[in-house]
Amino acid sequence: MRRWLLPLGLIALLFGLWQVASSTGVIADALSLEDFLVPSPVEIAESLWENRSLLAENAWVTLREMLLGILAALVVGIGMAVLMHRWQLIRDAAYPLIVASQTIPIVVIAPILVVWFGYGIAAKILIVALICFFPITVNALDGLRSVDPETVKLMRSLDASRRQRFWRVEAPAALPSLFTGIKIAVVVAPIGAVFAEWSGSSSGLGHLIQSDTAYFQVARQFATVAVLSALALALIGLTALAERRVVTWR
Repeated sequence: MRRWLLPLGLIALLFGLWQVASSTGVIADALSLEDFLVPSPVEIAESLWENRSLLAENAWVTLREMLLGILAALVVGIGMAVLMHRWQLIRDAAYPLIVASQTIPIVVIAPILVVWFGYGIAAKILIVALICFFPITVNALDGLRSVDPETVKLMRSLDASRRQRFWRVEAPAALPSLFTGIKIAVVVAPIGAVFAEWSGSSSGLGHLIQSDTAYFQVARQFATVAVLSALALALIGLTALAERRVVTWR
């Protein structure tokens, strides 16, 4: 109960202060803005309810991009981690390039990928996959390399094959690190989806935020951000639940 009550209490306090500051115009006066540009939590909640159909429709578009992008990053990332763990030559050649790829801001590469692959969902999935690929690959590789050497020696003494050692020792030992990478990927996936939709899209929460910015629909902007955050929190919760189901020894 304490793990739930303390964060909820802090959130309630912050929203209460926000409501008072917005209603009295303190924030607007401090920032020299019009009152309608600083909506209160109540106004945001009203916008969330009034635009629920529009938000749900665009949320499904963004959620689909996120899920498919995370799935693609999982398949490619785990495969790459296994290859680098299995062959030293591949690790020496590919690992520096994987690290160097993270120096390229996704906001720069996203418009290029949209031009190359079009304005459909393929470009969005690729952008989300790119931003999720690194944490999954690196954590999976670290997990595979953290296997107890004595356990591997024991399997060899029992004449276990390379495949048996992988599935019975290395893969289970790598699962906790892999789930850590998935959690990080789930957190950053909305960022990739929003950047992808900003680069070129006619639907999605990122597109809705961009459209509301042009028309000063600030309350609906905050409502859209709340929905985007709720999607990420739901995915994190599902990932944590899957981890408890799969990694039972933790």
